[in-house]
Amino acid sequence: MIIMRFAPSPTGFLHIGSARTALFNWLYSQKVGGKFHLRIEDTDKARSTEEAVQAIISGLRWLGLSWDGGIVMQSTKLARHVQVAQELIALGRAYYCYLSPEEISDFRAKNPYGKIVSPWRDGAKQARYGILPVVRLKSEDSGNIVIMDKVQGEVMVACSELDDMVLLRSDDSPTYMLAVVADDHDAGVNFIIRGDDHLTNTFRQLQIYKALGWRQPQYAHIPLIHGNDGAKLSKRHGALGIEYYRNAGYLPEAMCNYLLRLGWGGDGQTEIFSMKEAAALFDIADVDKAPSRFDLQRLNSINAHYIAHADDDLLVNDVVERMNLATASDEVRDQKFDDAMALKQEAYRRMKAAMPMLKIRANTLVELVELAKIYIDRIEPMDEKAEDILRNTGKILQRSLGELVQHMVTTARTIEVWDGQNIKEAMSALAKSSGIKDGNMMQILRAMVIGTLRGPGIYETIAILGRDEFIRRISYTNFHY
Repeated sequence: MIIMRFAPSPTGFLHIGSARTALFNWLYSQKVGGKFHLRIEDTDKARSTEEAVQAIISGLRWLGLSWDGGIVMQSTKLARHVQVAQELIALGRAYYCYLSPEEISDFRAKNPYGKIVSPWRDGAKQARYGILPVVRLKSEDSGNIVIMDKVQGEVMVACSELDDMVLLRSDDSPTYMLAVVADDHDAGVNFIIRGDDHLTNTFRQLQIYKALGWRQPQYAHIPLIHGNDGAKLSKRHGALGIEYYRNAGYLPEAMCNYLLRLGWGGDGQTEIFSMKEAAALFDIADVDKAPSRFDLQRLNSINAHYIAHADDDLLVNDVVERMNLATASDEVRDQKFDDAMALKQEAYRRMKAAMPMLKIRANTLVELVELAKIYIDRIEPMDEKAEDILRNTGKILQRSLGELVQHMVTTARTIEVWDGQNIKEAMSALAKSSGIKDGNMMQILRAMVIGTLRGPGIYETIAILGRDEFIRRISYTNFHY
């Protein structure tokens, strides 16, 4: 059985590159009927935080990635790591090194590309008193290490290029190189997908496997994600935590779909995949060797697709919660609603009615919230074009704005069935009797009712707001303009 793992370090947020690595591991385990484990590599106590641990767990759950068994904290395995180091010493494949930090720094300053050769490597030199030693792996002096990588193909490095890496620090804490090998072996991990920035680490870690006679895993080193300009992905390209994208209004299904396509072509034609479809098609061998490029516009396009096809009730719940009723002015609360619950119920009713025409206009849930605000209260301050319309209404109509509003209120009260079509016909008739074009009437209504000339159909919007709210808004406009 294929056993895989995702093993992030909790020293920061769940980066989108790490999220893609987790996704590829999860998908491949689903495809082959294997197991997928989560291990938090928290042995770097100086940089690891509980906040980062929770951010990783929350991010994976939001993406819909589940794992087998409990979460393994690497820090609980420290005794086992020391035991493995002692086994290597007993086998003659590791040794105590008493080089001081100052000696190592001095050597590296004089030989920046040199290979450290410890005087204690072959046991010819006695222990130094007063210095706590580290434990180093005795690397092989000759030959090559070859990896048959599932993405990179055959990759080889000469053993002579690898120095004797530290396994245990002077305080007996394990280095990443030792801990990751011991933990993977003990968990039965036999297939590892990770970034190609770990390729050098793999050559070093394979020496530990070989020295202990352990079965080596299969590897797939996937290229890193770059920005649109080809440079290493950074915050200016969008290299932010998964939590940022969640808060910014991206759907988890869209995020998974986008990350999936960063380096994997699928069938070469299909852009949108459900995770079930992806698991059936995904093969790590089909991942490109070249780095993929992060494209925010493409992510927005995919997210817009998922929003447009999402369940209306789910979107309404999300929008109402994100708004938290903060868009409602004090005037709205005081005049119409006795409490926040009444306002929330009315907001839900309006969002439910408006959602089909709103969701096809939004790239993110944040944009959807902005579009939905007009159903709670008019945009304030109104945009410049809408304000110009109201200021120039007298010139267009050859009458005062107040006179037009009075006619609008009278007309609104005569409409028997309050729906978009009847409202449109009534307002068109008023426009004709006032000697203005339908297009001008629509702009005036947009300015008065929603405060912007952009947005969904104005007559459908007025119908959703209701007769009383429509009259309240245009009367408010008359009072202020």
